[in-house]
Amino acid sequence: MTDCKTHINLILKTLPDLPGVYRYYDETGKLLYVGKAKNLKKRVSQYFLKQQTTRRLQLIVSKIRDIQITVVNSEWEALLLENSMIKKLKPFYNVMLRDDKTYPWVAITKEPFPRLIITRKPDKNLHEFFGPYVFIHTLNNLMHLFKEAYQLRTCKILEKRPCLQYQIKKCAAPCAGKISEEEYNSQIYQIKEILKGNTYAVILQLKKEMTEYANQLEFEKAHQLKQIIAMIEQFKTKSVVVNEHIGKVDVFSIDKDEESAFVNFMRVIDGSVIQSFTLELISKNEETEEELLLMAIAEIVERFGKLSQEIIVPFQLEIELGKHQFTVPQRFEKKKLLDLSQKNAYFARLNKRKKQELADPERHQNRVLVALQKALGMNELPIHIECFDNSNTQGEEPVAAMVCFLNAKPAKKEYRHYNIKTVEGANDFASMYEVVHRRYARLKEENVAMPQLVVIDGGKGQLGMAYQALKDIGLQDKIFLIGIAKRLEDIYKVGDNLPLYLDKKSEAQKLLQRLRDEVHHFGITHHRNRRSKKSIASALDTIPGIGKETSAKLLLQFKSVKRIQQASEEELTAVIGKARAKIIIQHIK
Repeated sequence: MTDCKTHINLILKTLPDLPGVYRYYDETGKLLYVGKAKNLKKRVSQYFLKQQTTRRLQLIVSKIRDIQITVVNSEWEALLLENSMIKKLKPFYNVMLRDDKTYPWVAITKEPFPRLIITRKPDKNLHEFFGPYVFIHTLNNLMHLFKEAYQLRTCKILEKRPCLQYQIKKCAAPCAGKISEEEYNSQIYQIKEILKGNTYAVILQLKKEMTEYANQLEFEKAHQLKQIIAMIEQFKTKSVVVNEHIGKVDVFSIDKDEESAFVNFMRVIDGSVIQSFTLELISKNEETEEELLLMAIAEIVERFGKLSQEIIVPFQLEIELGKHQFTVPQRFEKKKLLDLSQKNAYFARLNKRKKQELADPERHQNRVLVALQKALGMNELPIHIECFDNSNTQGEEPVAAMVCFLNAKPAKKEYRHYNIKTVEGANDFASMYEVVHRRYARLKEENVAMPQLVVIDGGKGQLGMAYQALKDIGLQDKIFLIGIAKRLEDIYKVGDNLPLYLDKKSEAQKLLQRLRDEVHHFGITHHRNRRSKKSIASALDTIPGIGKETSAKLLLQFKSVKRIQQASEEELTAVIGKARAKIIIQHIK
C-alpha cells in the first residue's frame, strides 16, 4: 500500500498545469473513471483531498492504483475527448448515456444520383443524414414536400429506361439521361439546405432562377419553380416557428432527479425549430447539473456536428468554446425558446417515470422511500409514515389531524381527527403533546405496529413536545421523529440545532410536501365542519322556546339554517310539532 501511495504521489507531483483527460485504473488494470480538466494538476489533486470528497468519491479513490493522462489544447477539446473515451471504453463509474436509436433520420445516399430515404440506423459511410425527427408529423411534412417539389429517383438500381414513376412525373429519369447530374445535384443541394433549416436561402435562389427563366420566355420552367416555392413556403408555415428574427441558435436545457438527467437539444434556424432531441444520462458519481450538461453538449456535437455560434443554456457554463458564445436569457423570445426546451426535457423525464410506475409500481415506491431514508439518515425504511397538524380559530375549537402513508401512498382508512380535550385556548405545544400521547399510548396498549417515521407540522417547540410525549410512553427510541417549520424550508430532527436541507426538487422533499398538504386539507376540513355546526347551533339557540333537542332534530332533517328558513310551516310541523314550528316561522318573519 505504501508503494501505491508513493506511486500516486509521484504522478500528482509531475502532472502538468494543462487541459486534458485523466483516467483512473485499479490494481487489475481495469478502467474505473475518465474525466476532463481545464488544469490536470489541480483537478486530479482534488480527488486526494479527503475533506473535499463524497463517500462515492472516497470509494473510487480507495481503488485507484494508477493514473494516465492525455494533454489537449483546450478544455473544450478535453470535453470532446472525454465523451469519446467514455463511449468507447465504458468506465464503471462514469455517467451512462442512454442511447435510443429508434428515432427516424432523413438520409441522402452517397452514390451517383443520390436517393432520399428514411432510416433508423444511419451509416456515415453510406449516408449523409439529418435528424433525428422526434415528431413524426414533421418528418411526414418534409417527405411530402420533397416528393411533390422534386423528382428524385426511388429505384435502388439505375435502369436503362424510364419507368412508371417518370410517366407520372414523380422521377426525372436520370437512368435514361433525361436529367443531367449537375441539375439533379442542384435539387439535392436544395433539399440539404431545407433539411438544415435554410429555407429562406433556398426560396431566394429559386426566385432568382424563376426570374431568369421568365426573362428567357421559358414560362413552363418558371411556373414549375413558382410551384416549388409555394410548397416550401407552405411547409414553413407548418414548422414550429418561434420568431423569424432569431437567426441560428442552439438551445440546451436539463431536468434532473436522483437517478438520471434529461438534456434537451433544439436547433433553431430563421426562427423555426428544425431539430429537437433529448438525451438521458444516468448519474453514477453525484455529478452536478453543469457537468452533466457539458457531457450532453459533447455528445450532441459528435452526433450532429458543429454547434451554432450562439448557444442558449439555463445557467452559465465555465468553459471556453472559442467563437461560440453561451447566452443565459432572462426574458423575451430567447427565454421562451429556453422554456420550450426545458418543457421537452421535463416531459421526457416525466414520461420515463410514468412508464416505470406503470411497469413496476413497487419499484417506484421503494425508490422514493429509499431517497427519504437516505435524506433523513434513518436506519429503517419509512414504509409507515404518520403526520400531525393542529388547527384552531383564535383559541376556539382546537382540533388536530393525523394522516397515514403506507408505501409512500395515502392510507385514508387510517386517518384520524382529534378534538383537543385537556388544553384550553390556543396552545399548539400542549395540543401536540396531547394528540401524540393519545395516539401512541393507544397503539402501544393495543400492541399495534408503530410507524417508522412521524412528521410534526411545526417548528422545534412542537417537535420537542411530541418527543416528550413519546418519551413519556417509552417510545422515543422506536419512532424516528422530525418537525417541518413554515414553507418546508426547515426540517428539524430531535436534538439538532440546525435545520436539515433537502433539495426542493428531490423525491424525498416532494413526499414530505404531499404529507403536509394532505394533513392540512384533512385537518382544515374537520375544523371547518366543527365551526359550521357550532355556528348553526348558535343561530337556532337564539330563538326563544327552541332548545338543543329541537335544534338537533331540525339540523338532522334540513342540514342547514338556510334550508330551515326556506321550509314551509307544514314541513317544520312534521319534524318538531305545530307549536314550535309557529315559533320558528314567526322568528324568521
